[in-house]
Amino acid sequence: MALDQKGGVWKSGRGKGRRTPKGRQLVDAAWAEVCALIGDGPHPRDMLIEYLHLVQDRFGHLSAAHLRALAEEMRLSQAEVYEVATFYAHFDVVKEKETPPPALTIRVCDSLSCELAGAQALKQALTDGLDPAQVRVLRAPCMGRCDTAPAVHVGHHSVDHATLDKVIAAIASGHTHADMPAYQGLDAYRADGGYTKLAELRDHGDWDAVQDSIASSGLRGLGGAGFPSGRKWSFVRSEPAPRLMAVNGDEGEPGTFKDRKYLEDAPHVFLEGMLIAAAAVDAAQIYIYMRDEYPAAIQILRQEIAALEAAGLVPSGYIVLRRGAGAYICGEESAMIESIEGKRGIPRHRPPYVAQSGIFGRPTLVHNIETLVWVARICREGPQILSDVVKNGRKGLRNYSVSGRVARPGVYLLPAGSTILDVIGAAGGMAPGHSFKAYQPGGPSSGLLPASVNDVPLDFDTLADYGTFIGSAAVVVLGHTDSARGAAQNMLDFFASESCGQCTPCRVGCEKAAALMTAPKWDADLLTELCQVMTDASICGLGQAAPNPIKSVLNHFKDEV
Repeated sequence: MALDQKGGVWKSGRGKGRRTPKGRQLVDAAWAEVCALIGDGPHPRDMLIEYLHLVQDRFGHLSAAHLRALAEEMRLSQAEVYEVATFYAHFDVVKEKETPPPALTIRVCDSLSCELAGAQALKQALTDGLDPAQVRVLRAPCMGRCDTAPAVHVGHHSVDHATLDKVIAAIASGHTHADMPAYQGLDAYRADGGYTKLAELRDHGDWDAVQDSIASSGLRGLGGAGFPSGRKWSFVRSEPAPRLMAVNGDEGEPGTFKDRKYLEDAPHVFLEGMLIAAAAVDAAQIYIYMRDEYPAAIQILRQEIAALEAAGLVPSGYIVLRRGAGAYICGEESAMIESIEGKRGIPRHRPPYVAQSGIFGRPTLVHNIETLVWVARICREGPQILSDVVKNGRKGLRNYSVSGRVARPGVYLLPAGSTILDVIGAAGGMAPGHSFKAYQPGGPSSGLLPASVNDVPLDFDTLADYGTFIGSAAVVVLGHTDSARGAAQNMLDFFASESCGQCTPCRVGCEKAAALMTAPKWDADLLTELCQVMTDASICGLGQAAPNPIKSVLNHFKDEV
């Protein structure tokens, strides 16, 4: 029997079949708005976060319709766009029938320095005193303004030494944009001899000699890891071209603000050091990754990069500025590179290392801002500016970001052999009414040391016997009225909220540790076991270092727990 002779019910082509693709439909108006923002194509994958910023800045949130339109225009799946948008704290995703956030967002920093300065009480006062339909009040991790704690962002405007009255006044005046500091621009820097060394090295530089000079100075990476800078150059130079360079400006370690000071004062010292390092490894392009909490620094860099292009010092597009979106984990170099590529900032497994396979799989030199400032100074003034400074058997200079219970919080350039008493002395001594109890030597990752450990140089490798490290030299000083236990709780709450979630030991470990620390009496055995698991099994430095506050309190402040 032929197929067309079989019985049964046959339907015509006209019926109730699907006329649109499955899932969320493209809205023409939202599509037009997105296209107007991002311009004509092509739209490469690595621009996703930049485009999300454009939409967020224009509309105050990311609607489902706009995410759908962005996925359409970039030829990405909606899931891919959504997972990136929801990873970063500064993006507000609003689905259908959900209420968008108010037009104005206030962020109150709750890092240790700001908490010591009364941030929690200020946040509660703002929450109670402002109309939630008009203003949204959120807690925020460190904003890099620990020297002016408590710090508050009203939109993109930084309110230093914030009070309820100051914040209300900023709202009333519509002061929601970043204030631009007075800084040394390109003309002033060149009049002072800036970029002459770069021109000299580009024309007839001996890059082996430059690398040797950097190595002999003793310069090490100043973002926290402390890897010798000269060796890093040699690793990248040995890899095949094209090579790239990434600048880590995601200065997110609570208590750290030295990079911001450089950028808001003399950005071209950093930029010349960056261009020298890029030339040394023959980098085809440079990516600067700046944290979103530094809006003034971002604007300064935009202006000065344009000035460099106009002056013919760099070709157009050679320096690419990328804006973070509120993720501490992007301070880890491989997570930063993922973010530069427009993805979630999740650390990569190593090997391969970024010197071998970094941005877009190309060999990549990664430096932080302060390191590149010293590159410029060493090339201009000679390696002796670091190597000839000796104190307590240590060579070199360190910028210490100092905050907490000191008289004059700020950034202090001191010999690398300085002790905590030297650092406190540079900051004007203890604040009135406070006596020295404890200190955080290098951000929350370093935990706490008691005041009795006061004769150890705060430098690389000198604190290992105490189970800690100098890191980014983010020094927070505690007074006799402060709780070491409470400080550790603040640090673990930070790590729990900032874990990227990729690995279970960190994601679950930070959350469980923070919960265990709220008990009236700590279960020392259980916390110690949990700390060991996190240290041994976490993928990156966040989970590996997060237990340090717990271990330091158990070692040095047993009477509090």
